Amino acid sequence: MNKLSDAQWQRFQDAGYLRLGKLLSDDELRSLQLRINDIMLGKAELDYDNMLMQLDLAATNYADIGAQTNGFKGATLDYRKIQDLELDPLFLTYLQQPVFRDICERAYGKGKPIACQRAMFMNKPAKRGSVLPWHQDRWDIFDRDPQITIWTALDPATLENGCVHVIEASHGRLINPDHPSGFLTEEQAAEAEKGAVIEVLVLEAGESVLLHNWLLHSSNVNKSENPRRAFSVCYMDGETRLVETGEQATHLRRVFGENALDPNQLASAQAK
Repeated sequence: MNKLSDAQWQRFQDAGYLRLGKLLSDDELRSLQLRINDIMLGKAELDYDNMLMQLDLAATNYADIGAQTNGFKGATLDYRKIQDLELDPLFLTYLQQPVFRDICERAYGKGKPIACQRAMFMNKPAKRGSVLPWHQDRWDIFDRDPQITIWTALDPATLENGCVHVIEASHGRLINPDHPSGFLTEEQAAEAEKGAVIEVLVLEAGESVLLHNWLLHSSNVNKSENPRRAFSVCYMDGETRLVETGEQATHLRRVFGENALDPNQLASAQAK
């Protein structure tokens, strides 16, 4: 798939999400699976000090999971999050697919530079993982909100292992703009669930889904014997600026546009 049809784009605009199907071949999927394992085990030739990494501490309460900080935390497959994966050539190649460029052009305008707000590995290790409460993906440090996330399953995403749930057509407005990261209060979450169409995003390994960043979503713990790994990329306008200073948000690495990173530029990519 190189482009969405107009009908697909309209379905996304109406519902706030769109199943894209399997965009990875079996070989490509296996390569990404092996690559993220190598990264977690410290075998990758990457600048780990320039990557946000967070261990899974077996805390079921989201408030107790601990902070994300730069740097390697030890050789283990129990990382919860790893960000800045656009610095890895294999993941960068995947996130620069033509269909993702088409989606960004539809969202932000043809010819606009597109930045990667975050390219992130997410993991719910076997029999672990935290409950992720209802929230919208947004950050109050930017002068404009990102609109597009592509979520790709690296393992099957099932009810048992804590797949993502979304509330259809909940992306029309910010529900809790006072929260810096878009999390809902318990009262707001209960109100949002009333009469809502809740879609369970059960996915095969290699399948992707397009999400509007304001779409309400949540996930549960992993009750299975296998990990639930995924790769999530948030794309945003490459001209985004930080609210605090008005300076261009240079930690947003451009992935489409005049100054887009490519695998040959990674050695000098020190944008943070």
